[in-house]
Formats: sequence, C-alpha cells, structure tokens
Amino acid sequence: MDKQTQTELEAAAFRKLLSHLDENKDVQNIDLMITGNFCRNCLSKWLVSEAKERDIALDMDDAKEWVYKMPYSEWKENHQLPATDEQMAAFNKRQK
Repeated sequence: MDKQTQTELEAAAFRKLLSHLDENKDVQNIDLMITGNFCRNCLSKWLVSEAKERDIALDMDDAKEWVYKMPYSEWKENHQLPATDEQMAAFNKRQK
C-alpha cells in the first residue's frame, strides 16, 4: 500500500470515529478515559499538536469544535453529565 492510500484510509477512519462519537453522545468522556485512556478532548489536543508540527494554525477551541461538531460549551451543557463517584474512582485507579 502506498503512503497516500494509507493516509486516505487513516483520514477516513478518523472521520468515522468522530461520526461514531457524535452518534453516541451518551458515551461520556470520563467513560472513554476509564476504558480507553483517551477522550474527545484528547483527540482535540492531538489535532492541535499535529497542526503545530506542520506550522498550521489551529487553536484548541477550533479543534474541539471539529471533534464535538459544535462549540465545546454547547456540547458540555447539553450532553456532559457530572462524573459519578464510581466513575471518578475508576478514573483515579486507571491513572495510577
């Protein structure tokens, strides 16, 4: 497989991941962090980091809007629930 085809497949898979996360807004970031050690905010940070390496201007707010498909404040207000004590305990255990 050539590099361009690989890049195209990776980009398509990333777009599907973002779409999948958008279709499953009930999956909370804390749950993603507990099970996968990453969340939507991590994806935003990775986008900003990769843009910086390529001298492309991308700030965190724009990256979050890319990932969340809406301003982060709107997503947080409409879809993010407070973490439960059990979720925080599992998260803290994962971080050790």
